Amino acid sequence: QVQLVESGGGLVQAGDSLRLSCVSSGRTSSKYAMGWFRQAPGKEREFVATISWSGSGTRYADSVKGRFTISRDNAKNTVYLQMNSLKPEDTAVYYCAGSRVLYTNTVRTLRSDYDYWGQGTQVTVSS
Repeated sequence: QVQLVESGGGLVQAGDSLRLSCVSSGRTSSKYAMGWFRQAPGKEREFVATISWSGSGTRYADSVKGRFTISRDNAKNTVYLQMNSLKPEDTAVYYCAGSRVLYTNTVRTLRSDYDYWGQGTQVTVSS
């Protein structure tokens, strides 16, 4: 079992930056691709970014490409989401997720591929 805890959310103005963190604990000896998803009120949870276990593979939703950067530090069991040039449409609860993988370069973009989820952290961007 793996537990994921997100932090770093908050209320910011359009154009500001935030960095989200997700710390994992528990069965961290396995390899996990990690991802960030978000869910705005009344909308489906959507993919934001993913990173492979090795860190060499990343993928982003078109809506955040060029503004958000996902990274990880396996020694600290932590994955980050650096969010720059935030827009009001980025307002959502952001969730960290982990997916067990066999290969170090595997990335996951589908919500159904993820085994573990955090409780989420609220990000609110005012105009």
